Amino acid sequence: MRDRRISTSPPLRPGNLLPPRVLGVAWGLMAVIALLTWLVTIGQARGMGVEPGTMGMSLPLFLALWLAMMIAMMLPSVAPVAITWVRGISRQSAGAVRVGRIAQFTGGYLLAWTAFGLLVYAALGVTGRLVDDHATAARWIGAGAFLLAGLYELGPLKHICLRHCRSPMGQLLRYASFRPWARDLRVGAHHGLFCVGCCWGLMLVLVPLGVMNIVAMAALAVVIFAEKLWRWGPRLSTAVGLALIVLAALAPFEPWLLPGLEHSGAPMEPMG
Repeated sequence: MRDRRISTSPPLRPGNLLPPRVLGVAWGLMAVIALLTWLVTIGQARGMGVEPGTMGMSLPLFLALWLAMMIAMMLPSVAPVAITWVRGISRQSAGAVRVGRIAQFTGGYLLAWTAFGLLVYAALGVTGRLVDDHATAARWIGAGAFLLAGLYELGPLKHICLRHCRSPMGQLLRYASFRPWARDLRVGAHHGLFCVGCCWGLMLVLVPLGVMNIVAMAALAVVIFAEKLWRWGPRLSTAVGLALIVLAALAPFEPWLLPGLEHSGAPMEPMG
């Protein structure tokens, strides 16, 4: 019953709340920022390649690249929520004020993903050491990452968070009662936590696929956008979960599925 209710819940449609001119400017700015961060990410990835672990990056450098990745991947799906939030509670505000408030919301949103980035950095450090010390560890780490991500995609917590991301209006109305101090920043961080809850399983597959794997990042960005804004997004989530479980079963026998756990020039030997 829950899945049926979720699958028919309409995604957020900010066009119903914003004048066409404002909506066009907002989406135009979003597209420019997303394009710039994609260019930065692609440029860095071309110079670094795909390697296990942290690839020698310090924590500050990793977090800087991680934030660029998150802006590139998440901005298209979070922009409608930020615009709708600010538009809904500041109808009489000037355009510059709205832009500043959207920036605060986005900053809070990225704080949530920065915190998750710290966990990713730690996980990459652990997996990198395991792959260095044990030749067969990569295939099991990869299989475990795919399996955990697939099971989470099919689980109830994923659907709770996805329902919030697809239809956040009720929560946004509750946020309007928050005290004004740093309200937009706090609202952005709270929504960001729901987004992390919705997408962390998908991000987990970057461990076996490679954190700087541009093709994998682009594919995940499309999946995340469709899950949140497409009519059949929840059904797509189920299909993706099943596909990830299949990849988990194949990973121990197909090393090509694990480029992010393979050192350059040292391909893993398939089992068996």
